[in-house]
Amino acid sequence: MHFQWYPGHMTKARRMMQENIKLIDLIIELTDARIPLSSRNPDIDELGKNKARLILLNKADLAEEAASDEWIEYFRGKGYSAVKVNSKKGGGMKSIQSVIQEACREKTERDRKRGILNRPVRAMVVGIPNVGKSTFINSLAGKACAKTGNKPGVTKGKQWIRLNKNVELLDTPGILWPKFEDQEVGLKLAFIGSIKDEILQTEELAAELIKFLSAGYPGVLEEKYSIPAVGDAYECLKDIAESRHCLVRGSELDTEKAASILLDDFRGGKLGRITLERPEA
Repeated sequence: MHFQWYPGHMTKARRMMQENIKLIDLIIELTDARIPLSSRNPDIDELGKNKARLILLNKADLAEEAASDEWIEYFRGKGYSAVKVNSKKGGGMKSIQSVIQEACREKTERDRKRGILNRPVRAMVVGIPNVGKSTFINSLAGKACAKTGNKPGVTKGKQWIRLNKNVELLDTPGILWPKFEDQEVGLKLAFIGSIKDEILQTEELAAELIKFLSAGYPGVLEEKYSIPAVGDAYECLKDIAESRHCLVRGSELDTEKAASILLDDFRGGKLGRITLERPEA
């Protein structure tokens, strides 16, 4: 399975981000807590140098808690502020305003010394497609002020959102890097749904997920689908199809439907809390 996907609007998004970086004090970067490194855009470190940084491990309810704590330490060790959130259900959101102020403490102190008081922190919210950026902004603002969608790349154009007298947010479209240097990264992004399913082979992707789960989380698939011990990934897909009564033409097993069920169950947290990468790796 080979990944190379870079729609034209992402080039435009990167240019827009480059133009607006001078307007802001803080970059708030959303990552997916299941793949905190693979769901980061490497361009952001280059674009955002000299700016305060806050990394949010979003969808933290879908990832292993202990693994997320390791990632928080990892990012703090690199000099970033970092917190776990679940913007869909509101977990960790109450602390965000104070975390933003803390992340920008040096800037506020510099302003104070120059006689500039009460200027709001201007923050840019960035993240790859489908990482939950719009949901985060809506949750933080308490109203639907950024359009949300569960298809990668639904946010269009630039929007300033005033949260209160202390914070203004700049929303930007999600961006991905031009090519996946590491195919492992592309695979993990495909698992969580950041790459459009239409351009992927569903069964091949599900088979790769089965291999990962049977190595890293043995027993999870057997328990969830009441199937025999996982051996060959494609045989496992057949077992899931049988267990879930996925049939075509009467009695033939529909492994493509079984693959979609597996991917949906993983993405929705129905297989339990799973982290696909760890800092020590």
